[in-house]
Amino acid sequence: MAMDVTALNAASSSLAGTTSTNSTSAEASQDRFLKLLVAQLNNQDPMNPMDNAQMTSQLAQINTVSGIQTLNDTMKSMATQIAALQSLQGSATIGHEVLTEGNTLSITDGVGKGAFDLSSSADAVKVEIRTAGGTLLGTQDLGALEAGRQAITWDASKYTNSGDLSFKVIATKGTTAVTTTALERNKVVSVSNDNNVLNLQLQNGASVAYSTVKAIL
Repeated sequence: MAMDVTALNAASSSLAGTTSTNSTSAEASQDRFLKLLVAQLNNQDPMNPMDNAQMTSQLAQINTVSGIQTLNDTMKSMATQIAALQSLQGSATIGHEVLTEGNTLSITDGVGKGAFDLSSSADAVKVEIRTAGGTLLGTQDLGALEAGRQAITWDASKYTNSGDLSFKVIATKGTTAVTTTALERNKVVSVSNDNNVLNLQLQNGASVAYSTVKAIL
């Protein structure tokens, strides 16, 4: 999939700016500490000056504090970089269809499509297509199938109503039911990053977290 070079450059510039700001923040903290230390030395009691152990201890403390602050700044910078990369990755899905959990049949040009995950092999798999009101429109006998992801294609050219259609997968091995997970197809129309969580806005109006996407088609 093509990547958005302009967005990548913007993310890189943002990361560089963040790194520069972090360095400035750490240097400013160290500068403030040194000014306080110099002021303390200038105003100390000449008869009871700070000994070398105290001086060494204070310098060690500022080094420790500066190190922790640098580490925190680095982690924040990494989080910003990851969020930027996630946004770039998400933008590449715009215009593509994705699979998410759901049982709504996607209909385009008279063809209904969906998918499902089969937890283990089954010797009989059947798919029922129903209206929103529950009326059975058709049944597909898919026979025996191996475990894994399976696609559904149904001729919806004779269905002229506007309501959504749903599908239900019934799988068995002998007399035992096999677990299935229905997956619906939707086109991505936009992406957003909310509190470092990448979300995809779908053509049907729903918004789903990128982490819930099962596949990009």
